Amino acid sequence: MKTASLKQLKSELEFQNSERVVELIIRLVRYKKENKELLTYLLFESNNEVHYINEVKILIDADFDKLNSMSFYLAKKTIRKALRTTNKFIKYSGNKQTEVELLIYFAQKLRDSDLEIEQSKVIANMYYRQLEKINKSLKLLHEDLQYDFKEDIEGLTI
Repeated sequence: MKTASLKQLKSELEFQNSERVVELIIRLVRYKKENKELLTYLLFESNNEVHYINEVKILIDADFDKLNSMSFYLAKKTIRKALRTTNKFIKYSGNKQTEVELLIYFAQKLRDSDLEIEQSKVIANMYYRQLEKINKSLKLLHEDLQYDFKEDIEGLTI
């Protein structure tokens, strides 16, 4: 079976009545948690981005609370999990300002953890990649927003 292109799916959905579209969406959401999370964002959270960002920050905090600072191996696994969570919710939003804000928060949590980041090459590389990603996304924002985030970014350098 060949998968239809996005254009083909869009044109076919335009011909369906609203009840049929709802049935298709419910069936799609039933199979993957990620689809359900995205639909939840689109229906309930997209109109209040500040609340959404705060909810994601709580999830990031929960991940960092589980951080085992005695072993770099276990710390690395926990940090990667927190980063996956952060990136997943950034992807749902699709908003560059949200991306910058959440990545800055992630980097601040990593920097403020009990870990000596420079002692682990993997964790240090992960941290610096996020700083690069922040700077890249920051360039796409309006100048006023760039200025607002500059102070936060300057505090992230080790």
